[in-house]
Amino acid sequence: MKLLTTIDKRNIKLLPGIFRERFNKNREYLMELDTQCLLQNFYLEAGIIMPGLQVVDNPETAKLHWGWEAPTCQLRGHFLGHWLSAAASYVATERDMELKAKLDKIIAELARCQELNGGEWVGSIPEKYFQKLADDQHIWSPQYVMHKTIMGLTHAYTDAGNEQALDILDHLSDWYLRWINAMLKKNPHAVYSGEEGGMLEIWVTLYEVTKKDKYMFLAERYRNPSLFRKLQEGKDALTNCHANASIPLSHGAAKLYEVTGGEKWRHITELFWKNAVTDRGTYCTCGQNAGEFWEPPFMLGQFLGERNQEFCTVYNMVRTASYLYKWTSNTEYADYIERSLYNGFLAQQNAETGMPAYFLPLSAGSRKRWGTKTRDFWCCHGTMVQAQALYGDLIYFEDREAGQLIVSQYIPSRLEYRRGETDICIEQTTDMKTYNAQAFFDEHDDSQMSRWSLKFSVTSSASESFTLRFRVPAWVKGTPVVQVNGQEVASPDIHGGYLNITKEWQDDTINLFFPSTLSMEALPDMPELAAVVDGPIVLAGLTDSDCGLTGDFSNPKTFLMPQAEHTYETYPWKQNSYRTRHQAKNIMLKPLYEITDEPYTVYFSHKPS
Repeated sequence: MKLLTTIDKRNIKLLPGIFRERFNKNREYLMELDTQCLLQNFYLEAGIIMPGLQVVDNPETAKLHWGWEAPTCQLRGHFLGHWLSAAASYVATERDMELKAKLDKIIAELARCQELNGGEWVGSIPEKYFQKLADDQHIWSPQYVMHKTIMGLTHAYTDAGNEQALDILDHLSDWYLRWINAMLKKNPHAVYSGEEGGMLEIWVTLYEVTKKDKYMFLAERYRNPSLFRKLQEGKDALTNCHANASIPLSHGAAKLYEVTGGEKWRHITELFWKNAVTDRGTYCTCGQNAGEFWEPPFMLGQFLGERNQEFCTVYNMVRTASYLYKWTSNTEYADYIERSLYNGFLAQQNAETGMPAYFLPLSAGSRKRWGTKTRDFWCCHGTMVQAQALYGDLIYFEDREAGQLIVSQYIPSRLEYRRGETDICIEQTTDMKTYNAQAFFDEHDDSQMSRWSLKFSVTSSASESFTLRFRVPAWVKGTPVVQVNGQEVASPDIHGGYLNITKEWQDDTINLFFPSTLSMEALPDMPELAAVVDGPIVLAGLTDSDCGLTGDFSNPKTFLMPQAEHTYETYPWKQNSYRTRHQAKNIMLKPLYEITDEPYTVYFSHKPS
């Protein structure tokens, strides 16, 4: 088994730019949330009375989280697991001691709840919810809720080094062993109910971490969902199925492959991708669903509406793509991730509040609906706080056997790691002047003002020979411009989707420019409707209706004019804005991720000239 090695997130730091801004906004929110409120449902289940809440006289002023975290909701407590995972990632990458103190306090309180519950159960929901699964009674996804808690505790251990979290899991898994064994006798189907999709991956992960056989035993009980059988039979296993209940199953198969080496599990993951993406198609944003359900293959136009692209599915499909990329280094998966980052991770997070949009509406005249900080806590609320902490995991990879360091995503960042006996530092930035975190276009850059003008600084404690591989995105038009230490490379080595530079590195600078162009991407079942895409970035028109566009859709530059402010407040990321020309009504278009509260339209009709 040959896999790319993911560079440890502890060695990567995000640098100024839009991704760092969103990362920081997310961290502020994690700290802002009250610890007692995060724990409220675990306290209630353990019989702990919270100060001032024996009787709630006024729900509006009560110190409680509401929405899906309300004590009346059957999914209550799911969010804390997401919080723990996200916070643990910040502890790993930022050495964030403030968040670590908060995380450690929460873990200690969960241990207290577990003891009060009898020493094993540490749920935010009652154990009897699982009895309802056994009796085939309707209950809203108790395995989903418990997966989030188990996931959060696992990451608290692996990323934040909290040993107590692993001890809690050890006792909780004993509860699961008894339940599983009882279900094998009474109702084996119960194991595959209650939205259990994530359980397979997390049990395999715990086996990988601890090498305890009981975790593999648990994983084996979850490794035969009907979805796997349908995929192996070559069927369309997804149409009209709940999207986010199915995607985590692909993570489980992928993790089984990595831990056991069983080719069957790799094949299932690849079949899932084929079924979900290759044989289904995607919107210009990379989404494939409406109202939480997979759409029929290539029938995207029929389902345009207010409930496209549930954010959980964006996050989880990026994780599936990450597994496949690590196995293959195929840029198809990295390109998919890149487009999902701009048109999902950024587009569905409010830049001002950090709050998520559950769906990303794609019908004409849409508006994003943002969550609130303490009154909603949708499933997408949880995946959003994890998503904004994920960027560092997606940028750098190693192929140690081939002596290659791969740059997969173009996100300003610094990588510091030890390669053999040598300390290597690679700093990736946009090739523009900066001052006090504000960025300015270089007045001596021959008017080149592009986010795709990139600079890499490589320093090494000793001269070290290896190959740097830079992904050449699918949207690049023409040949990338490459300079090494100020000297242009006349015939850059580009093959397999990568630009390759092999040399003795010690104190070097690489400048890359990726030429891009505008394109129109039509819907497969409604080719008269098309979206404007700039590189990987989907543009949204500032209009409350489909006003149509007149012109040559094969060359949108004929009817779109770039708009850029050349002021001292201009950031390098404030680009990709355009104004239409030669239209009956001219409008502005800007990146979909910059849309906050204004109405917008993504797909436009092609009007005759």
